[in-house]
This record gives sequence, C-alpha cells and structure tokens, in this order.
Amino acid sequence: MAQSSLNDDPFHASIDGTSIGGLVFTKFALSNLRAATTPQTLRHENNKTDHLFMSMVLSGSVCAGQNDRSTTDGTGDFSIRDTNTPWTLEHNGHVEVLAIQIPRGRLEGMLGSARHFAGLTVNSHLPVATLARSFLSDLLRMGDRLTPHAAERMTSVGIDLVVASVAERMAMETPRALHGTLIVQRAKAYVAANFRDPDLDPSQVAAAVGVSLRHLQTLFREHGRNVAAWIWQRRIETAAQRLSDPASLHVPLSDLAYGCGFVSQSHFSRRFRNRYGMSPSDYRHTALARTAQR
Repeated sequence: MAQSSLNDDPFHASIDGTSIGGLVFTKFALSNLRAATTPQTLRHENNKTDHLFMSMVLSGSVCAGQNDRSTTDGTGDFSIRDTNTPWTLEHNGHVEVLAIQIPRGRLEGMLGSARHFAGLTVNSHLPVATLARSFLSDLLRMGDRLTPHAAERMTSVGIDLVVASVAERMAMETPRALHGTLIVQRAKAYVAANFRDPDLDPSQVAAAVGVSLRHLQTLFREHGRNVAAWIWQRRIETAAQRLSDPASLHVPLSDLAYGCGFVSQSHFSRRFRNRYGMSPSDYRHTALARTAQR
C-alpha cells in the first residue's frame, strides 16, 4: 500500500500475527498514518484476490473509503475490505486494528458480490456484531489451546457470525438502485434551489449530496441525464416560464438572465436560441401573443 504520515508527530507501529484454523489474524498498532491501495498495488503479485479482510477497530478510530463509501469506524466497529478495489485508510492518533483474512467465497457465497458490502461499517452495537466480535476475540485468545480440528470448526463458526453480522447491516441499507435514485432526486432538488447562482457546477452539486463527482455523473447517466446539462436545462426552462409570464413583461432580459444564473445576456441568448430555436425576445413576444388570443 502507498503510505504517508498524516502530520509531523512521531510514527510508531507494531504488527503481530497468528493463524488459527486456516484464518490469518493480524493485529496492527499504529498512529498518524494514511494508507491507500493503488492500481500498482492491486496488480502486485502478492495481492490475495481470493480473500477478503475483516478489519475490526480495537481502539481509536479509522476513517476509510471504498466503493464510494466514506466511513469512520470507531472502537468495536468492523468493515470488510475488498483487495480487488481501491481503498484508503486514515489512522488519526493511536489506533489498534485486528485484521482477519477470510476466504472470499465464504462471504460472497452467502452475501453476493463484495461490492454490495465492502466498505460498510458494521456498528458495534448491532446484536449479531457484538456476538461476532466477542467470539473472535475469545478465539484469538484461546486459539493456541485448540486442537487443529477444533480450531477449524471454531473459525468456521466465527465466519458464519461475520456473515450474519454483515447481512444484518446490509438489511439496514436502502436498496442500491433506490439509493441511486434518491441521490439523483436530492441533486435535482439542490439544483432547483441554487440554479440562480452563476457559480453552480456539477462539483458543487456532488459535494452537497455527499458523493464523488464521478459517482454522481454515473448515476445521472443511468437516468439518461448529464449533471451539467441538467443545471442548464433548469435555468433555461425557468427563463422560458418567466418570459411567458405577463407579470414579468417589465423585467429586462438582462435582469431575467442574471436571475436565472447566466453570466451575461449574450450567453443567455445563445443558450436559449440553441434550446428553443429563437431569441428570448421573440419567444416572449410569441408567448404573450398566444396568451392574449385566449
């Protein structure tokens, strides 16, 4: 992983590991470190694509990001990390983490593709998660006293508890398709409330709804839209409504343009003509003439 210090404070770290019943347990104690996978590390020959990693915070907190999810895992929380997709981890202050390497097939066979759950925080207060954490902690403490056969059976029970914990957490998620629709609806509502701001752009909309610009663009494309085009559409359609309103007849075209988020009247006229095939003044005249004939 690509690693860097978060600040100028001294860096300390220790790593302890053991294997119980085929599962690899690794305990990290570290501070003030940012770690991130990169395309190069994902292609590295030592990358274990046949495994997922359960990352349990023993003390402190970890800020993490994977699969367009940004989370802060506190003491007792855990998440599943997928080695096939990039992630970032930030350890602010002193942090202790227990990482458990779990066969990918055991989790995906029950939960589906890892993209549906990797990066989700399984909170410590959830009932099954509490049981899983306690069981795995006891297993780690007593693993060296178990026979190989007993250790294998106990680790299998531990994995089942992890699966149940993640399933419990996934049940709390809005279905992904609906979640995407809700994000698009929130983005459109934000545009509707702020399109008069000439500085409004897709990056600002993405930040307002709490997703990356790339993810927002993808969601809009799934709905047959483009974020920037939607902003301009909202501005132009609002301008057309005002041009058609007799109560706005006294409003100069320049004021109307600025009030809809255009930076100049010429810019407004060019955009408007591309959309409606006529100038704003001609559109106003035609619309008001039709109103008078009714």
